[in-house]
This record gives sequence, structure tokens and C-alpha cells, in this order.
Amino acid sequence: MKKNRIWNYLIILWSVLIILAVSCKKDDDNNNNTPVIKVPILTTSVVSNVTTTTAVCGGNITSDMGLDVTVRGVCWSTSQSPTVDDDKTNDGTGTGNFISNITGLNPNTIYYARAYATNSAGTGYGDAVSFTTGLTVTDIDGNLYNTVVIGTQTWMVENLKVTKFNDGTDIPNVTDETTWNNLNTPAFCWYENDVTYKNPYGALYNWYSVNNSKLCPTGWHVATKAEWDALISYLGGVYQAYVKLKEAGSSHWLGTNTGTNSYGFTALPGGYRSFSWGFESVGIVASWWTATEFDGVDAWDKSISGNNDEITDGLVFKQTGSSVRCIKD
Repeated sequence: MKKNRIWNYLIILWSVLIILAVSCKKDDDNNNNTPVIKVPILTTSVVSNVTTTTAVCGGNITSDMGLDVTVRGVCWSTSQSPTVDDDKTNDGTGTGNFISNITGLNPNTIYYARAYATNSAGTGYGDAVSFTTGLTVTDIDGNLYNTVVIGTQTWMVENLKVTKFNDGTDIPNVTDETTWNNLNTPAFCWYENDVTYKNPYGALYNWYSVNNSKLCPTGWHVATKAEWDALISYLGGVYQAYVKLKEAGSSHWLGTNTGTNSYGFTALPGGYRSFSWGFESVGIVASWWTATEFDGVDAWDKSISGNNDEITDGLVFKQTGSSVRCIKD
């Protein structure tokens, strides 16, 4: 009887060992058969330089998981999880940081973008980030302006070229120099009184036009000195802003141009109409009024000169004719 009991215990123990062995074998089989995901690991960069139709993004591939990255870039869509089946850039191969220039966007639209990288195991994605493209704005004359978002501000990309206040009142086009110099009421002109300068430089306004709250389209206003200063600070200071705001190349700027236009602001050298000296410096100086008055004689402006390397403040006579950039309310 005692032997039988021992024998039964041995049988039970043996059965348990067999069950455990089979279970471990199944686990091993499952582990061996489960594919290891080896798609690249990466992150998506913050979207910047957003205009009405373009933006800049990119990514950082931190691991290729042992398999060469054969293509990388950014994909985007109006859906929240874009894939490589949507619009995308192709920004080379390999790991590390890369920059993507997104084009062909629609104005005033919410988009989602994320970086992608592909190796022989498949495609990996960074997190999706959202951004909204800029508006297009039309003034009362029917002139169309593109816009750019820089930091928390939305700016027109072009200088203002309107000839009426937004309530339909005409702004006098004053060509005579003596009359212009003696004004203390609104006026505008084209550089050298030649309308062919309208595109791309826009109009030149005296400060009395700027001081009218209806110069810019409804929902927009002439930027104050403080708003200009905020822009310059965001871009890293007066020297960095000088480079980043200027249109690149030699299409409009004379001489050596270090401008990169890296934020899409497209500062152009439209010159100005000085008090008592007439028209000066097209191709050399970009000069914009601010909406900030200094005293009864002067108001603040901001300017970029091709002969300088910084964006500067200036106190100028209110009769000066300068360009205007509008900023969204």
C-alpha cells in the first residue's frame, strides 16, 4: 500500500514536469516566432516659418535599428496621422537631424505633419505636430497679400500698397515736393512718383496716414515699435533679425547681400522719401513706419540698410515717406 502511494506521487510529479517542459517549449517557440520590430526610431521637429503655402519642419533619427535608412523626410495631411501615402518630402538617407521644406499648402488650413524614416524592416514615424498656414489678405483696392507666422505674430509678407483707407476714403497721392514737405495730413506716393515701383516695393506713406487706424485692412494694423521689438527679439536680436528678415539674393538688394529670408518675411529695399531731400535709396534701404509716435515732430521707424548689418530704430520727421508692414490684430 505504501509503495503504491509512492508510485502515484512519482507519476504525478513526472506529469507536472512534462507539462512544465511543454509550456516552456511553447513560450520559447512563441518568443522565437514573434518578429522584432526594427523600423527606425525618430522624432519630429517643431514646425516653423509657416506662410500661406509653405512651412519648415524636419526630424531627428536617433536609431536605424541596425538597418540602413534608405529614405527619410516629413509627410503631412489634414488628417491627424499622416503617412508616406500622403504628401511627403524626400530628404536623403541615414540617421541624425534633417530639415524639410514643405510646399504646396493651402492658406488658412490646419495641417498635421510627422517625420518618417524607412529601412528594410519598414517605416517608422515621429509624433504628429499640427500647424495652421497663414491667411491671404485683400485690401480695399483689391491688392492681395500673403502672410507669415513668426512666433506668435502674423505679418504681411509684402509692403502695403493701398491708396484708400479701409472705409473707402481716398489717401491723397501727393507728387509735388514742396506740398509733401508741408503736409500734416495723410498722403502717399510711389517711389519717384512712378507707379511701376508699386510692385514689388509698395507705396510710401507719411506718418499722418499711419496714424489713421484705417490704413490697413480690417483686422490688421500698422505694427507698433513694441511689436517690431518683439519680432526682433524672437529672431535673436538686431543682427540676427537683419539677416533673417532680408530677402535673399540680388534681385532687389544691391551689392553683397547676406540676407537669408529664413522666416519668409521678405524685406525689400523700397527706399524712402526724405523730408526736404526727395526720394532716396531704393535697392539699398528698407524703411518701415511704426505706429509709435515720439513727439509732435518725429515718430519711430525701423530700417534695414544694405550698408549695415543690423536692423535699426530711427526717429524721423512725420513728413517722411516710408513703407508700411501690417500685422494681424
